[in-house]
Amino acid sequence: MAKFFTHKSVFVDENVTIGEDTKIWHFSHILSGSNIGSKCSFGQNCVVGPNVTMGNGIKVQNNISIYEGVEIEDDVFLGPSMVFTNIINPRSFIVRKKEFKKTVLKKGCTIGANATIVCGVTIGEYALIGSGAVINKDVKSHALMVGVPARQIGWVSKAGNTLMFNENNKAVDKFDNSQYVIIDDNLKEIL
Repeated sequence: MAKFFTHKSVFVDENVTIGEDTKIWHFSHILSGSNIGSKCSFGQNCVVGPNVTMGNGIKVQNNISIYEGVEIEDDVFLGPSMVFTNIINPRSFIVRKKEFKKTVLKKGCTIGANATIVCGVTIGEYALIGSGAVINKDVKSHALMVGVPARQIGWVSKAGNTLMFNENNKAVDKFDNSQYVIIDDNLKEIL
């Protein structure tokens, strides 16, 4: 007996792995060769694959297609109707399936509603991409990105809170009192 849930309207192709306690809701399709971790949730009208690898604890909101070439690590949040691309220069009359670019979403990052992720980039751990942003280059861990094209306007904690820094480039997250410091233009958690 399956230890995951799929709504009766969901299509799951052969050669798919779905982890325990994952839930996939209405009108979604999981294509062959895709591997989805445990404790993930998918809203309505999602397509995954083919050949997509996803970690554990991922939340995929409504109307999202996750194409071949996208790799998603644990605890990532994908906001409603956000968009992945897989080709830099698509043309309907040229088949470029061998040119798919690899896109990586690192652990704990968040992609806001209606954001677009141009293929070939890496989104760093715990980065937060604002709604409607267009990401066309790599994003640092914990970076707060907004705009078209997106630009970094600050730093966020693991909890997703905007950090305010003192004169020593140190900040404390109000959520759990975790501490952070900027070193060489990168954010580090002080352990």
